[in-house]
Amino acid sequence: MKYYIIVGEASGDLHGSNLIKEIKKLDESAEFRCWGGDLMREQGAAIVKHIDELAFMGFAEVVVNLRTIFKNISFCKNDIEKYRPDVVILIDYPGFNLRIAEFVKEKGMRVFYYISPQVWAWKQSRVKKIKKSVDKLFVILPFEKEFYQRFDYDVEFVGHPLLDAIVSYEREKKSFEEFIGDNQLEQKPIVAVLPGSRKQEISKMLPVMLKMGKEFPDYQFVIGAAPSITDEFYRQFVQNSSTKILKGKTYELLQHATAGVVTSGTATLETALFSVPEVVCYKGGKISYQIAKRLVKVDYISLVNLIMGKETVKELIQSEFNEKNLKAELYKLLNNADYRGQMLADYKLLKEKLGGKGASEKTARLMLKTLSEG
Repeated sequence: MKYYIIVGEASGDLHGSNLIKEIKKLDESAEFRCWGGDLMREQGAAIVKHIDELAFMGFAEVVVNLRTIFKNISFCKNDIEKYRPDVVILIDYPGFNLRIAEFVKEKGMRVFYYISPQVWAWKQSRVKKIKKSVDKLFVILPFEKEFYQRFDYDVEFVGHPLLDAIVSYEREKKSFEEFIGDNQLEQKPIVAVLPGSRKQEISKMLPVMLKMGKEFPDYQFVIGAAPSITDEFYRQFVQNSSTKILKGKTYELLQHATAGVVTSGTATLETALFSVPEVVCYKGGKISYQIAKRLVKVDYISLVNLIMGKETVKELIQSEFNEKNLKAELYKLLNNADYRGQMLADYKLLKEKLGGKGASEKTARLMLKTLSEG
């Protein structure tokens, strides 16, 4: 069968690549044409548009790039019509993908959506659009199935695919000595610095995060760099030449980190699943933040807290994200055993709530089953 898959950022590339891997096990003749990244390409997908060209963050930034976005939508529609896939699989990236879903459905092709748009946070009116244009929705957060049931829409809860990715890394875990030797690090405990995957957010987050190196000299602060961003871009924010930048090694870094300073996004959940105590940080553009504050209907921004339904990890948002607050929170993470212990205990419950491993395999099986039923 012919599969057309669309993702718009790094986390989608990861989940898309794992889904492709599982589909290939079940469908030997599978052919993939995708909007994605290097991980999906490694699984044999033909990449039409790379995620480096697609990620725009925040309301204001989207408005500025509207011309490019609409051009991409038009190109995508034409490409799908030419390719005529058996199914279009949309992964997250809702602003773009929901428009494509409507088009594909009108053209009489099958539409699957993997990883729900965060309509439970804002724009709940989008549920009607999803019901109308998506043949099957596969959700990865436990509270999402109940949310959609309130709209009389039956969706499949498949568990979170990050659990699979992390289990595979844990099997090949190096010793701390091997890790620091391979990456020329110091003989000091590590604080993982994860400033995001987009240039806009890195520019806002990283300078403040790196100032913590002077406050905690007994620790080495190591940047987990996004593969799509050049070392030169990170270097402009690094005042201490000893600060290491590890590209494409975030999971290895988290395996050996004592604590994490993490920009809000998928990385907050990844950090928790590696059992690393963390502080979650976010600072967006002023206009984007003011709009979001009026529209978003959830109490937390981090996936960890959303899933747990309480403040498991501290969130420093907008004006609260500053040197003073970050220093105070990081001090607790590194020195308060009770505080660390409670967070780690909550992480265990978090893993249970996420439904265990096998999400990518389960999703692939359900997709092929649905396709075979016509």
